[in-house]
Amino acid sequence: MKILFLFLDGVGLGANDPDINPFARAVLPNLKSLLQGKTLQYEAAPFVGERATLLALDACLGVEGLPQSATGQATLLTGTNVPAMLGYHYGPKPNLLIAQFLKNGSLFSKLGKNGKQAILINAYPPSYFDAIKSGRRIYSAIPLAVTSAGLSLMSASDLREQRAIAADFTALGWREHLNLAATPVLTPTQAGIRLASLGREYDFTFFEYWLSDLAGHRQDMNSACDLLEIFDQVLGDLVASWDDEAGLIIITSDHGNLEDLSTRRHTRNPVPALLIGSQSARNKLQAQLFSLTDIAPALTGLLLSHGAI
Repeated sequence: MKILFLFLDGVGLGANDPDINPFARAVLPNLKSLLQGKTLQYEAAPFVGERATLLALDACLGVEGLPQSATGQATLLTGTNVPAMLGYHYGPKPNLLIAQFLKNGSLFSKLGKNGKQAILINAYPPSYFDAIKSGRRIYSAIPLAVTSAGLSLMSASDLREQRAIAADFTALGWREHLNLAATPVLTPTQAGIRLASLGREYDFTFFEYWLSDLAGHRQDMNSACDLLEIFDQVLGDLVASWDDEAGLIIITSDHGNLEDLSTRRHTRNPVPALLIGSQSARNKLQAQLFSLTDIAPALTGLLLSHGAI
């Protein structure tokens, strides 16, 4: 049993309103095909189709205020209701208390201790490692969980050798914004195929897409639609290359944002859990998923059950 976890930062389930919700305006044929004519909106969940299941997960977790990245991601990765433990939502980067949750038992460390191969396939540019080393930057929740589990972050050499994927899927940003002109650029089709290929190599493969949260904060509808349409192209080729009987794709988030461009702040909307794979695997997870706290124990149980689904 393989699990490919696509983490979309800042994506909630919003209203069917094309004036504020890019999911209601963008052209997303592959997502709509999976959801049999529906798209990623609040009214679409719950949904069970031929290849996909869509659920709405609580991201507020019984805590007042707007959900934030550090506590939301820590909850996703550990199964602990971190905001409730702290009494507040916090982000974007982990404070010392949140860091302890991530260091003491994330999905990456738990799976590794049980003999499973877990990996983060995001490639990080040289400037990122330089900033971490100098102390000008600290890890966000996901790379902190990965490195705390004794795993290495992927680098530019991993990207060149097709072992990793850039945060924007294509790596065009490495050329245009980081001035790394020699970076190999993928088409969305090639990125989807590579995601599927890497997802077959490991027991648990994680990819973080943070541009969705950035687009929400910028409140630019045209740019948000462009971003989602590229994601939809990637998703189409990923799904076309995926063997449902061999593994499960899960797409989820930490908090709402992109689905409501009327505000630059996060939202209290539920977040999607889009499951793609065999009916039996989806059914097993569907019965367990209600909030962010349920993701880590459900995936751990699925992977440690010797692939029985």
